[in-house]
Amino acid sequence: MIPLSDENPTLRTPIVTYAIVLLNALVWIFVQGAGLDETTLAKSVCNLGLVAGELTGLAPIGTAVPLGAGLVCAVDDDPVNLLTPFTSMFLHGGWGHILGNMLFLWVFGNNVEDSMGRVRFVVFYVGTGVLAALSQVVVDADSAVPMVGASGAIAGVMGAYLVLYPKVRVNMLFIFFVFFRVIPLPAWGVLIWWAVVQALMLAPMLDDGGASGGVAVMAHLGGFVAGALLIKLFEDKVLTARHVYGHFRHTRHRA
Repeated sequence: MIPLSDENPTLRTPIVTYAIVLLNALVWIFVQGAGLDETTLAKSVCNLGLVAGELTGLAPIGTAVPLGAGLVCAVDDDPVNLLTPFTSMFLHGGWGHILGNMLFLWVFGNNVEDSMGRVRFVVFYVGTGVLAALSQVVVDADSAVPMVGASGAIAGVMGAYLVLYPKVRVNMLFIFFVFFRVIPLPAWGVLIWWAVVQALMLAPMLDDGGASGGVAVMAHLGGFVAGALLIKLFEDKVLTARHVYGHFRHTRHRA
């Protein structure tokens, strides 16, 4: 089940959303080598990814985890580690990882940006991303495994979208073996289902630091809850009202 678009027109060009997508793409290509060189990718993940045990000091210096054939990432006390809750949200582990994240941001980010304005959206996105990362640190405090990805911040955007536009239809791609079909579903159903899946993944994984198959599930849930709780502090009610009115006019015209 993959989101392709929503039926929620924007009032203004979502410049910040586009810029975040572009920034992630540039980091992936020029910092991480587009995943084409295993050593370059591993170095970026190890040096700029978030290692919970480095932040908490609970992972012994020198503890090493494998990142590929002949490659390991060792715990250190480099001052840059304090910045990794931020830097890690612009790194990815593979093409599927970054394309999936950017698709979700593309679908949901523009309308959330529309509801609060560009400057507030920057603060909101970064803030929920950091809170998502710290949520993972709480349940995985002694881990030496680096965590990367924009999904925590994007989960914050999704939580905000749920609060602001629960009834808007999202066009979801369903794949049944070789058959494809796009089905419009209400945002509340799509986003609550996503959150429930994350919670179900987390439950048996708490003993493994809240990670399932390499996925930092607690970061997803932490970002989602943070976004849902904080959106009313960031929302510009005038912009939201104009946005809802614009959506109403759009749907009336389509009908």
